[in-house]
Amino acid sequence: MTQKPFTGSNSLLRSLEHEGVETMFGVPGGAILPAYDPLLDSPIRHVLARHEQGAGHMAEGFAMATGRVGVVMATSGPGATNLITPLQNAKMDSTPLVAITGQVGTTAIGSDAFQEAYTTGLAMHCTKHSYLVTDADDIPNVIHEAFHLAATGRPGPVLVDLPKDVLNTPTSWSEPTLAGLPGYKPTAQGHPKQIKAAIDLIEAAERPVLYVGGGVINAGGSAELLEFAEAVNAPVVTTLMARGAFPDDHRLALGMPGMHGTYTATTAIQQSDVLICLGARFDDRVTGKVSDFAPQAKVIHVDVDPAEIGKVRNADVPIVGDAKKVLRSLVDRLLTKRDAADAPWRKDWFETLDMWQETKPLSYVQEPDGPIKTQYFIERLQKVAGDDVVIAAGVGQHQMWASQFWSFSQPNSWVNSGGLGTMGFAIPAAIGAKAARPDDTVFALDGDGCFQMTFQELITATTENIPVKVVVFNNGGYGMVKQWQNLFYDGRISASHLPPDVPDYPKLAESMGCVGLRATHPDEVDVVIDKALAIEDQAVVVEVVTDADEMCFPMVPAGGSNDDIVMSRDDL
Repeated sequence: MTQKPFTGSNSLLRSLEHEGVETMFGVPGGAILPAYDPLLDSPIRHVLARHEQGAGHMAEGFAMATGRVGVVMATSGPGATNLITPLQNAKMDSTPLVAITGQVGTTAIGSDAFQEAYTTGLAMHCTKHSYLVTDADDIPNVIHEAFHLAATGRPGPVLVDLPKDVLNTPTSWSEPTLAGLPGYKPTAQGHPKQIKAAIDLIEAAERPVLYVGGGVINAGGSAELLEFAEAVNAPVVTTLMARGAFPDDHRLALGMPGMHGTYTATTAIQQSDVLICLGARFDDRVTGKVSDFAPQAKVIHVDVDPAEIGKVRNADVPIVGDAKKVLRSLVDRLLTKRDAADAPWRKDWFETLDMWQETKPLSYVQEPDGPIKTQYFIERLQKVAGDDVVIAAGVGQHQMWASQFWSFSQPNSWVNSGGLGTMGFAIPAAIGAKAARPDDTVFALDGDGCFQMTFQELITATTENIPVKVVVFNNGGYGMVKQWQNLFYDGRISASHLPPDVPDYPKLAESMGCVGLRATHPDEVDVVIDKALAIEDQAVVVEVVTDADEMCFPMVPAGGSNDDIVMSRDDL
């Protein structure tokens, strides 16, 4: 038998193996088909998704649960355009991702050939960088650069577009280098002068707050954050993307701030005199009306991306650098100045915080006869399942309640769509997280609206033997949309109602090879949780019929000031 030539496709697979890829997600098609042939002989596991958007979210879930680069592969045209949502999602949430797309042959580019799209142009805004490879010899270096770009500095998605003829061209493989990135040198270490200025400002503060974003998790800096927070004795708020960066059961933890954050976390920022922002970008969901945000605070802003510093709020002490390394420098500088045991006590500040926590707690009322409150189910799930669980969430009320009522203790245990707010994220992202961490329990907490957007990926979970557990909170509609319509549109419910009995979720789950369960009464909650946990060899879908009228509070109305927190419907 004549030996097949070593082609661009072989070089692509060799390059991925060289980068340490063990699992990738994708959907084949004509232009990328050459790459799927050598995949059969590769040790890399390919998870066949049912839609390219699902494949992209799986790669995101993989990356968020591990801190490693997620990999997705799709064909040209619609395959590539279906990746735009996960690429933008990854861009906004700083998730390291490499997307590989097929493209029509180089001689056909620009001719409106079958399944042609201007992929690199489409991806320009939603990637850190995108490549169109026209020479098969360039593949090793391009793939190496793509992984380096995705994982370093501010993490994010990188796209590599490969024409079909390039994939079929005979070539050779050699050890790749980063010679093609001479100008890419992200700043990792904070400037010593700024480190000193930050410590001086913090030490003199009476009401400091550590405002922690997802950059701390991306940098692997949770241990340094804990050490720093205890050394300066300052309260910690963790944004939606930073849940798990700091343990919620710690005496300094105040929870999530912002639109649906805790009263204490949001108000602590508002009343702070020094705000230490670590790997966060002053997102509008946190700041509310920017001109009213933390009006008395001097701002220390630490971010690896210099474009974020000063973008929304001016920084009195800007520090460009990796959050882990900057935190290490801050701790070291502090300890050269004084012993950690000499941390300011700030008695008045903590008494005020304690008073807010006591008088303005998160709350809900679970009536014994129902209906089931989503908050109650979430609390019972953690009580029964324990803390060592990875939680993936969809977008909406259930996402906010999960962030509010799940007590996070570990980084990379919370997988969600923050910046883009992508409905349909939870199921595929949970599959990606479970593929990455097969020995861990992974739950997707989803709403009925989100579930109906990507539930076909449960077929992937079954056929690929990835036994995730999915909870569908069925409140008969797009809950957050209905909440806004009730509060701000005179109760005019337009296009946000979903029939609560269509589909039949347990039967739908069973048709896709999953186990289907249902809870309709509070007494059934622990029972279905126990059953779901006992099943380890199949994906499980638990429908929880919840209160259709429940609203998510606290709430800062869009564009409003964080000083005007709405604790209940009666406050409006």
